[in-house]
Amino acid sequence: MAYWNSRGLRGDGLEEQINRTNELYREKGLAIVQKIPTPIKPIRIDNEKRTITLAYFEQKSTVDYIGVVQGIAICFDAKETTKNFLPMSNIHAHQIEFMSDFKKQGGIAFLVVYFKKYDAYYFLPIEVLEKLYTEAINGGRKSIPYEKFDKKYQIFIEGGLYIHYLKVLESYINESYE
Repeated sequence: MAYWNSRGLRGDGLEEQINRTNELYREKGLAIVQKIPTPIKPIRIDNEKRTITLAYFEQKSTVDYIGVVQGIAICFDAKETTKNFLPMSNIHAHQIEFMSDFKKQGGIAFLVVYFKKYDAYYFLPIEVLEKLYTEAINGGRKSIPYEKFDKKYQIFIEGGLYIHYLKVLESYINESYE
């Protein structure tokens, strides 16, 4: 079972940026995208500081975000790495299964991946992720190298802090549904 401790959860910086971006999208009427909280069970609480110092995850999470963009259902997970690759161990089978099922229902599923080393964000569609994940579990590479991320799916920062993933999502939709 996964544990959370006083170091906090990895990827919080990325998620905070995405949360701000999603709030801007809502304010502008572009999308409604919500962060899906992962249920935790507190084990140790610092009553003086009123903080949880040790907890475990009660159940497997699905994805970090679910929402609707101009009538199109989307779900995605945010992943962050300090390396020049994204380890497959950061992506869980139940997450891929959920995203695959989501796509089968007509939604669009993807990852938003942040490479700290390059200060670069990427959109990774579920069909590409499924292919790479299947290769990994069948003895292939256990990570996705930075070079494998399609430059046309790079997400750029706008306004100093917004991860404008809707631009890339629009490009993906236009080429996928032509």
